Amino acid sequence: METNLFVIGYSVYIPVALMLTFFVARTLFRNGKIFMLDIFGGREPIAMATNKLFEVGFYLLNVGFALLIIRINQVQLDTQQLIEILSAKIGGFSIYLGVMLFLNLYLFFRGKKKAREARIRQEIAGKAQS
Repeated sequence: METNLFVIGYSVYIPVALMLTFFVARTLFRNGKIFMLDIFGGREPIAMATNKLFEVGFYLLNVGFALLIIRINQVQLDTQQLIEILSAKIGGFSIYLGVMLFLNLYLFFRGKKKAREARIRQEIAGKAQS
């Protein structure tokens, strides 16, 4: 009976963790294209390539972390404990994904700010040469 509960637990956790990761990544990087285009001054090839690299890194970090924390450390396991363990694991992983989402947004906004500052410096240097 206990072995079946472990299998059920893993069978629930893995798809939920992967679906959450893919949903967050897809949403973040589909909308991140706008930031990347702004950061790279409208140069679409470099913006899309960078966005894709960020996306791959996001998948690797988050899927890796999800698999790292997969272990259920109960010797005896009943249904209530399984539900509580899955809630804690999925909830913790969701919080982790939220932190990663905001970290990526911070990086997007920081890149956008740096790109704007560089454009302003170029404009000032151009006016000074005129």
